[in-house]
Amino acid sequence: MFTDELYFVTLRTAVKPKSTKNTHYFSIDDELIYENFFSDFGPLNLAMLYRYCMKVNHKRKSAAIMHRKLVHYTTMEPHKRANAAYLIASYAILYLQKTPEEAFKPLIGDNPPFLPFRDASCGIPVFQISLEDCLQAIYKAYHLGFFNFSDFDVDEYEFYERVENGDLNWIVPQKFLAFSGPHSINRIENGYPLHSPESYFSYFRKNNVTTVIRLNKKLYDASRFTNCGFLHKDLFFVDGGIPSDYILKQFLALAESATGAVAVHCKAGLGRTGSLIGCYIMKHYRFTVMETIAWIRICRPGSIIGHQQQWLEEKEACMWNLGNKYRESEFGSAHKFPVHNFGIYSKKLKALSLQKGVKEMYSELLHFPDSVSRILYKVDTMKIDDNKCGNDVAISHNENKETPNSPLKCSRVRTSVMTQGDRLNQIKASRRKPRITSASIRYILPTCFSYKFVIR
Repeated sequence: MFTDELYFVTLRTAVKPKSTKNTHYFSIDDELIYENFFSDFGPLNLAMLYRYCMKVNHKRKSAAIMHRKLVHYTTMEPHKRANAAYLIASYAILYLQKTPEEAFKPLIGDNPPFLPFRDASCGIPVFQISLEDCLQAIYKAYHLGFFNFSDFDVDEYEFYERVENGDLNWIVPQKFLAFSGPHSINRIENGYPLHSPESYFSYFRKNNVTTVIRLNKKLYDASRFTNCGFLHKDLFFVDGGIPSDYILKQFLALAESATGAVAVHCKAGLGRTGSLIGCYIMKHYRFTVMETIAWIRICRPGSIIGHQQQWLEEKEACMWNLGNKYRESEFGSAHKFPVHNFGIYSKKLKALSLQKGVKEMYSELLHFPDSVSRILYKVDTMKIDDNKCGNDVAISHNENKETPNSPLKCSRVRTSVMTQGDRLNQIKASRRKPRITSASIRYILPTCFSYKFVIR
């Protein structure tokens, strides 16, 4: 049982606090930094959340020995403040067994509201994700076994997310891997490392990826995957666009019939890729559209852009309805949700796969506890109209025409040739990773906003 106290404070001035024998102050504002594409600023990715949680766990142990209070402080700068609040509230969910509402409650007061998160575009955001949405996403994903920080390979996450190492991220355990589109040969283009299909074979096989879905134009021969034992399918729609109902239906069918994990890519593996994976998450796990976007961006920052967000919102009721029918048919109850025994980047799964074989582990990946339905299946006042999601879907021939327009109206690369995916790829390639340090902070505590998490 914990008896110490954990605080969160927002400083009104630039003067930093100094730790005392009774209180330890720390900040992550200059340590865990979001790498933006355009006007986006968070939420911080899953690896950063992991590093924060490990940092706080370590500090809590030390503070307990010294009988000190622990204070996480941030500034009034809205981007840093929102990310700091997201980190400590997520920690409360994961390690203090709080609900999203309980974790958010200590942050509420007569203080400025937290700035909502936005997509990786410019200008006034047309769709925003709140801090509460992110906390709900963390809560649901954790209880569904999407991730488990006691069994999480943070080095694998950080290695493979880099463009030179494949630019890939797991979204759903043993089910969906999002990655940047391969090219015919390994080369550097516009500063971005391009990888051939063969570059991914080893990682895919180790992780039981059996299916590859391409959403962009053909930049490599699909036979390079199929000749080596992978199923490969093309579901093209325009860069920055939204899929037709026909493509959505095909995507869901492919994912549900896959014998292993599905690797999905478009040009950058962000907009189109995230949009379709998002529909699967809404259908099979009953995430709201806000929770879906939040979770996918926590796994793969920059995902789902512009009007793709509104499209996902329009599909929410349809996906929930289809999910209810699917679970009734497969599990005998719409309230029965699959829970993953091994989260994304699981070290235990890798070890067991080496012992038993990757394919032999497939039957041990899920279980279906009745208790999880109480967490996920909230009574919703929204009426789901079956007609919104009929079996006879019309194929729109206009939705997937090549058009020059993109939701990103501003660009760091001024060229009419580049698409949204090209811009995002180039920005990602130009980044330099900040060095993570654990330097202690020694200053004076000024007037501040204060929030307290009491640990019992």
